[in-house]
Amino acid sequence: MQQQIALIGLGTMGTGMGGRLLQAGFPLKVYNRTPQRASELVAKGAVLTSSPAEAAANADVVIAIVSDDAASQQVWLGDKNALSGAKPNTVVIDSSTISPRWAREFAEAAKKKGCAPLDAPVTGSKPQAAAGELAFLVGGDAAALERARPALAVMSRKIIHMGPNGSGALMKLINNFLAGVQAASLGEAIALIERSGINRDAAMDILYNGAPGSPLIKTIGARMTSRDYAVNFFLRLMEKDLTYAGAEAHEHGLQLRTAAAAASLFAEAQKRGWSEKDFSAVVEAAR
Repeated sequence: MQQQIALIGLGTMGTGMGGRLLQAGFPLKVYNRTPQRASELVAKGAVLTSSPAEAAANADVVIAIVSDDAASQQVWLGDKNALSGAKPNTVVIDSSTISPRWAREFAEAAKKKGCAPLDAPVTGSKPQAAAGELAFLVGGDAAALERARPALAVMSRKIIHMGPNGSGALMKLINNFLAGVQAASLGEAIALIERSGINRDAAMDILYNGAPGSPLIKTIGARMTSRDYAVNFFLRLMEKDLTYAGAEAHEHGLQLRTAAAAASLFAEAQKRGWSEKDFSAVVEAAR
């Protein structure tokens, strides 16, 4: 018998993840603050609910993927929250990119309710979510992960157990810190290439195929040069993740100087009106 799944948050990632769960035959209940966002999944067989509590009721696994700490706190501790609706022993998973501190607080709150908490943010963006090619970075109890593995497996190419609660959240911030710094530095490089008047196509070919040519550089470089900023990952969320990473580093006695510099460029892009575009639009602040 298939596990009953609840999915809370149907943004850039959630809709694709829900589609994979339905395709694999999992009974799925969904909740989103804007109910219209659920129409695609409802058409495929998902049941739309009116609150996180209603979504979580009778579920075996509850997955939330929302924008930040505040949104996550609302899901798990706010009005009609998911923990209040979940039955004992439910595996409750936060796949949002959240601070490790909040991931640990969420875990403690879930345990008090008799649930099994995991923080399991993902790498990948909108295309990977739709294709089931995400990677889950998991913090929490190994036994809880095994119970959730069937559902996570249909959404992913890889599931990596990082350690105790908070470990997955921390690894995701480290991942996004490096991605954000690369994006900001590439944006500045492209601005310099364009201002100087050298052949941009030749310059980009050198960057793509030389030492700097990471998969991220190749993907977002093409978007920066074509000015295609359709959202795979919101620019405002990258600035948030860089800020979270810097705050977490501070708790360990470290200063992420490059994160701070990148965050300032993303903040400038937001001031210029690029907040709701893809994070590759950071190049416009450099331009």
